[in-house]
Amino acid sequence: MVKGLRRAKDLPRAWQRMLSGRRLDLLDPSPLDIEIEDIAHGLARVARWNGQTVGEHAFSVAQHSVVVEEICHHIQPDLEPRWRLAALLHDASEYVIGDMISPFKAALGYDYKVFEERLENAIHIRFGLPAKTPPAIKKLIKRADRASAFFEATQLAGFGHDEAAHLFDAPPVGYDLQIEPLTARQAQASYVDRYHTLTVVAGFAKARPAFETK
Repeated sequence: MVKGLRRAKDLPRAWQRMLSGRRLDLLDPSPLDIEIEDIAHGLARVARWNGQTVGEHAFSVAQHSVVVEEICHHIQPDLEPRWRLAALLHDASEYVIGDMISPFKAALGYDYKVFEERLENAIHIRFGLPAKTPPAIKKLIKRADRASAFFEATQLAGFGHDEAAHLFDAPPVGYDLQIEPLTARQAQASYVDRYHTLTVVAGFAKARPAFETK
């Protein structure tokens, strides 16, 4: 063996097997190993706010993502369908790495951001989007993300209105939301349905036969 090199079998495992049968290399993710069903399944079982929310069910990242896409459309009604899809997928990497709260992400620093960005790029390529989201679209998605966080914070996570408005900003004018956390099965189905609707509208896919949409 060449000095300084280690055999693959000696290296720590850096891949995860998905329920679809795909094996995703976390250090070098391939778009070919990414499936929307795996993403939806994972996100529906990842809790926002580390699970520190009221109610019988956790508020999942899958349900949050559907809300963010909806808010983006409310803010910018003429938003292209492909960018609405980008909004739906804005937290898709968390099906692998989980929903780390912002303070923890900051503590992990640059290496974590590089890891997250590499996975996000692979996800975008897999679903026909540019690897890098345009800055204006990222800004819009971030605004919608913070608006969703405001509703979640005040209705589910025990924050007062003023505190949430200071941390996340007030939601856009004319948009209101009453959150009812879905079951994992419901959140997963909602996410997949929204994905298929947006891919058809964006011209990335054909409408599914009626029997497939039930």
